[in-house]
Amino acid sequence: MMNKQYILQRFAVSENDLLKVISEALSRGGDYADIFFEHTFSNNIALRDGEVNRASSNIDFGAGVRVVSGDQTGYAYVENTELKSLLKAAQTAAGIASVPSVIKDPIAIKESHFKDYYKIQKPWIDVSVADKKSFVQRLNDRIFELDPRVIKASVSLNDSTSYILFFNSEGILTWDYRPMCIMYGSSTMEQNGKIENGSSSRAYRKGFEFLTDELIETLAQEAVAQTSLMFEALKPKGGEMPVVMGAGSSGILLHEAIGHTFEADFNRKNTSIFSGQSGKKICSTNINIVDDGTVEYARGAVNFDDEGIESQKTYIVKDGVLESYLHDRISAKFYNVKPTGNGRRQSFRYAPLPRMRVTYMEQGDIPEADIIASVKQGVYVDHFTNGQVQIGAGDFTFFVKTGYLIENGKLTQPIKDINIIGNGPKALADITMVGNNLKIDEGAWTCGKDGQGVPVGQGLPSVLVSKLTVGGI
Repeated sequence: MMNKQYILQRFAVSENDLLKVISEALSRGGDYADIFFEHTFSNNIALRDGEVNRASSNIDFGAGVRVVSGDQTGYAYVENTELKSLLKAAQTAAGIASVPSVIKDPIAIKESHFKDYYKIQKPWIDVSVADKKSFVQRLNDRIFELDPRVIKASVSLNDSTSYILFFNSEGILTWDYRPMCIMYGSSTMEQNGKIENGSSSRAYRKGFEFLTDELIETLAQEAVAQTSLMFEALKPKGGEMPVVMGAGSSGILLHEAIGHTFEADFNRKNTSIFSGQSGKKICSTNINIVDDGTVEYARGAVNFDDEGIESQKTYIVKDGVLESYLHDRISAKFYNVKPTGNGRRQSFRYAPLPRMRVTYMEQGDIPEADIIASVKQGVYVDHFTNGQVQIGAGDFTFFVKTGYLIENGKLTQPIKDINIIGNGPKALADITMVGNNLKIDEGAWTCGKDGQGVPVGQGLPSVLVSKLTVGGI
């Protein structure tokens, strides 16, 4: 879709300009420097109370220059791509990371081309507001059609298109076209004076082909079904008990409770509970945990990360052993390993950090029904709204939207609004059964870290955690 000439023209720079900026960035002796250009178009259209009542668009444009010198990083950005401004940003970043100047060898530009994990059929920039509005209105109408108890629906569609250009002091020159889309629908129902709500969303790196009749039906059915279930659900008694995590969005356990603690910057600084544990057995040998940027069309997929490293599938845990941390260039150099393609940033205004992409546990060989049947008294959880973790201690709390009691090996009473509390490494070690039903959740997950938010994905087969604290009544 794009070639070198097209992307250079989009940012109004030449190869010679790039060389000048990198040369300036290294003028005070840095070990490494890079430039990250971004041009993003984003749009939102939303419906509430039966009418499309909000539409907005935004354009973001600029570039960031990073200089790394030992443990010191300098970063500066500009909201244009004029050579004068880029050189000033390079000077600023060099000043922050300054060391005695040394003579550098000339840089030879090497174009890098990577596999495309999100080929699109129709770009969002070619789609009218009217075309988008049609789908938003149809989702709203379908939610009302499915259940007479619906009193309100809220629907939104977000799309964005990012053009990325990257160049560094190793001569790597590469570029990317990154689409993103999110459709969200929620329903509010009233029954005998009681009001409940539920929602559903889907997010992909896709173009306009994302919007289909099947998508509309799926979102409407899920939102209404979840809301309907809430009228039957109760808040259970709390305590320590076995917890079966349902396939899909239960992947939040991996992301929050475990995934962050594997990010290499936390381990390099000895603030993660897994610091120094590389190569050691940390859980059952039937557990394999992956962070994968190559899942086609996934929200967390990347063709290359924001440091120009090719996307890849990285085993964090292999056969129960901590195989690898998630590395950016800085941590990889510290550990003397290759970067894993996890250097990510929210936009050109931020320096990259080790971040997850699509994090999931590979499936085992046990049917979910057998896992549930093994539990005499516990809970089954399948929908979450948020979570948080203390990286150093690994302690976590998740808020569960819906689930079920497990009584004598069967799902019985629906439950809602409970907290799951535990410790990440202990919960990982307490996983005793792994299902054969891996599901990558396709919701609109965004990961926050150090003030930056990036799109991510997560997944899990059904698993049994032998002991977790359930916060109920």
